[in-house]
Amino acid sequence: MTRRIGPSLKDFTRRDVLASSALTAVLFIAALLLFPASHEAEGKGPQVTAQATSR
Repeated sequence: MTRRIGPSLKDFTRRDVLASSALTAVLFIAALLLFPASHEAEGKGPQVTAQATSR
């Protein structure tokens, strides 16, 4: 005999769909804010370049 672990799709209500959708959206927004995709969004710190010395 097999026994199900966790809820099945029959037990999935409209409230569960809305809650999981909202949590997924929050997760993606947090990921976008923490890991920006463009290089312009990086920190505006000082850029240091090394100069070659001639001898």
